[in-house]
Amino acid sequence: MPGIGAVSSLLLGAAFLIALVREEPIADLEPLEAAMLLGLGGLCLILAGSIIDGFRRHWTYGVQSVAVSGGILVALLVAYGSRSELQTVLDRAIGDISLGRTVVTPEGEVVAARRSDGSFIVSGKVNGHEARFIFDTGASTVVLRAENAAALGIKTDALNYSIPVSTANGTALAAPIVIERLSVGPITERNVRALVARSGVLHANLLGMTFLERLASYEVRGNRLILRGKDGEVSRSG
Repeated sequence: MPGIGAVSSLLLGAAFLIALVREEPIADLEPLEAAMLLGLGGLCLILAGSIIDGFRRHWTYGVQSVAVSGGILVALLVAYGSRSELQTVLDRAIGDISLGRTVVTPEGEVVAARRSDGSFIVSGKVNGHEARFIFDTGASTVVLRAENAAALGIKTDALNYSIPVSTANGTALAAPIVIERLSVGPITERNVRALVARSGVLHANLLGMTFLERLASYEVRGNRLILRGKDGEVSRSG
């Protein structure tokens, strides 16, 4: 039945998009709840079409379709009852599949999903160049990998590796720098103190406290990291 198929496809597509990108509630429903209800509506239309087609062919096919549809609906009701656990799985899948993906809410908040290893990867820009960071409140400063420094507009020939830093592999030396412009989504900070770690010391850049302490706030809510810039300030110097 073409009409039912088209409507069900629209509902399923909307459910998929809401589950992936929506952060704000929809009519007092959490995004996952709204997505599941839309998906349930789309699936019910598909099952109804299957039942109708079955009875058109022969009553035995219709009965089979009713039995299969009933089993599917019971499974969906169980899944809806476990929606909190499903939200956790979905968040971590997004964090792993869309590495560094962030969502900006209408309020200007930057939201990232937790990865399966528990970390948050955040996309940003250093001096206008794309970069990815691990959110790390344990790092007193922003830290860049030496391997990425030149591509991020850092003058590597002027680096002085004189600052001792502690890493998972022990103590290493890093070079102090000042990042002219560091952005995460709409949040931009200027003249951010940072370090460049020697080659081979880090596997990823660190978004540390010299950036985070300038924010209005940051929090981990469930499996979401939420960064908030200062109200009314698009960029600041410090």
